[in-house]
Amino acid sequence: MDIPKKSATYWAAEFKKKNPAAFEYVFDLYYRPLCYYAGTLLADQDEVEDAVSEVFVKLWERADGFDDLSSIKGFLYISTKNRCLDRLKQQRRQRVSLDDYAYAVDTFDEMEDYHRLEAEVLDQIYTGIERLPAKARAVFKLIFFDGLQTQEVADQLNISVKTVRNQKARAIQLLQSALLKKGLPTFLVAFFLLR
Repeated sequence: MDIPKKSATYWAAEFKKKNPAAFEYVFDLYYRPLCYYAGTLLADQDEVEDAVSEVFVKLWERADGFDDLSSIKGFLYISTKNRCLDRLKQQRRQRVSLDDYAYAVDTFDEMEDYHRLEAEVLDQIYTGIERLPAKARAVFKLIFFDGLQTQEVADQLNISVKTVRNQKARAIQLLQSALLKKGLPTFLVAFFLLR
């Protein structure tokens, strides 16, 4: 049986048994969204990766206490939030007053749901982009990630401007369709693709 076809129940049971393959599955599933989530709180990327790594170590130590992937996900997000807040406390003690810290915590509480949603939507978008056909993916990345103009993309890929436009339209259409099939509302897809 290949990995993508194994059920969430299977992975949860194997995780509880401390199967390293199950840990790898959970890590691959949540590491990138958790790093993005932590990055909304911590400015330094090394701090972000350290915080998320510490949370995964804590998760693995308590692996036998989880019955399903939903409880694992909840634990990861709550622990990441708490770990980031702990790091913010340490940073604030060294650099700024308690008033600034209180403001950061208040702001975090207001934005927490938005950042969690944003992390999950962006993860779905990046996964969708990687599943695009090669030419459409290349055109999409050059336009939306590298900020190149249509003519610049055509020159770089040695294709016509018309082909660039067609591949861009195809990439957007395929990506929107894939994301909508995953249940993401149209306005969220548009917001994250066009900002």
